[in-house]
Amino acid sequence: MASLSFWNGERAVVLLFISAILFSTPFFLFSQALALSLLTIAALFLDIRLDNSNFSVPFQTRPGASSGILLGAVTLPAVMISRLIQLSRAFSAHEIGIEELGNLKVQYWASYASCFGVLFFIFLLMWRSPDNSCSNSSCSPQDLKFSSSCMVSCAALCCVSFGIISYCGLHTVLLLLWVLFHGLAAVKLIQHLLYTFPSCASIGEALLATSGLVLYFGDMLGCTIAKIDGYWIPLDLQYGVKRSEISTIIQGVVLGLLLFPILFKFVLQLWEYIASSGHFEARPCNEIGLALIFYSSLASILIVIIPSWMQFVLDFHMHPLFWIIRFFLSEPLKRLSLCIYWVGVIYASVLRFYNISKNSKVERILLRKYYHLMAVLMFLPALISQPKFLDLAFGAALAVFLVLEIIRVWRIWPLGQLVHQFMNAFTDHRDSNLLIVSHFSLLLGCALPIWMSSGYNDRPLAPFAGILSLGIGDTMASMVGHKYGVLRWSKTGKKTIEGTAAGITSVLVACSFLLPLLASTGHIFTQSLDLSSLGCDRKWFAGGLHGTT
Repeated sequence: MASLSFWNGERAVVLLFISAILFSTPFFLFSQALALSLLTIAALFLDIRLDNSNFSVPFQTRPGASSGILLGAVTLPAVMISRLIQLSRAFSAHEIGIEELGNLKVQYWASYASCFGVLFFIFLLMWRSPDNSCSNSSCSPQDLKFSSSCMVSCAALCCVSFGIISYCGLHTVLLLLWVLFHGLAAVKLIQHLLYTFPSCASIGEALLATSGLVLYFGDMLGCTIAKIDGYWIPLDLQYGVKRSEISTIIQGVVLGLLLFPILFKFVLQLWEYIASSGHFEARPCNEIGLALIFYSSLASILIVIIPSWMQFVLDFHMHPLFWIIRFFLSEPLKRLSLCIYWVGVIYASVLRFYNISKNSKVERILLRKYYHLMAVLMFLPALISQPKFLDLAFGAALAVFLVLEIIRVWRIWPLGQLVHQFMNAFTDHRDSNLLIVSHFSLLLGCALPIWMSSGYNDRPLAPFAGILSLGIGDTMASMVGHKYGVLRWSKTGKKTIEGTAAGITSVLVACSFLLPLLASTGHIFTQSLDLSSLGCDRKWFAGGLHGTT
């Protein structure tokens, strides 16, 4: 019975995926590969113990969802080490410099520390919980020794690795402090997310979002500090990598909007303090007054604060808004036509599916898969013809989604209630009334492979991974699994073997049609691709599909 609970489908696929990555790792990345192995073992141990014990976490997770700790803990470090393997080939071919490789190594250890810190936090919660007595099979002394040794080995390996690659003792200390900062920030952030938004995510989902946000914020902070004084950050080599204007704009806008609720809450508290102090003739905010404060604060952060940071870290020679306009007008006909096409597809799809969702008995989870197909229609032609413009468009769409979600949560007049009613038509058991994240998952799932494939890329299908796996693979897996699925991967889960097989097969068929299309359009220069390259891409799709089916 214990073996059956151990070998569920998700864990088997994740372990197979990690094994393929470790097998492909070159020797000079041995410390990173060993660290990933230890992290995987520790995450697997916690995942099994948390699902098979009576331990209850001190926060509310998404109802009906497994812990997902294994997948959430290893995803980001696995992606980073995969990118390291790819850049090591470019470095061997003298196509990139040591700075870019060093930058990614520091980012790997930062993501590793974020995931490791959260795992250590969960381990302490389980160890100190009164529900987990050592007489219970879920927490024996041997288990505690094993998990403790994994945690200590992970931390020691990180210290030794930095001691080897650093030039002097001061740089080693500063690098360790930098990585420790990411770990502590991840622990604080995941507690804040799970307490502020209860029942919105599983532990694994919150862990993945937390590690990604901490890494993104850390990159922004490191870039800013290096611009102020490069000596005090030993990332002078790592953060010397040239940044593109589009990536800087996206990073500034997204992180600025994520920090905006903190600024808005501070402004409201300041206004209430002034109103209650009696020094001025200030009245408490009504609905319209709250909206005016909100929109004025939003305008100031988007027009003044964020662009000021962008111009500080990168020389734009103009306001970033004017740079965006000039970039759009550099190819006006193609990009305007693409925007008109996108608007037409969105209008027709939303109008059609919104009416169906209100009047039809079709399950929401299946109805939402039509939006996955819509993502294929929208993004696939743009990725082939206008990849840089699509990068910027993804950032703009993410910014719009963030603004609308903030308006919905705060019920800002006049759009708050309208947005809430509209979004509720597409929610299911995976969403909550407090926070709706399904549209973010779809958008980021399509955008992240494209953003991470910028720069050197010797895998032509890598940018298409999100569009194909979510738009085609996940859709086919859900439909086939819902209608024909009989054999389930686990007794508690809803994923079926038939659905997973349909998802993998559909993606492989789509790849077989996409490769000749890319070659004929000049996206790649030859059809005679190395078979190992195609095989690697197929493994990537097969490994990533199961998490969304």
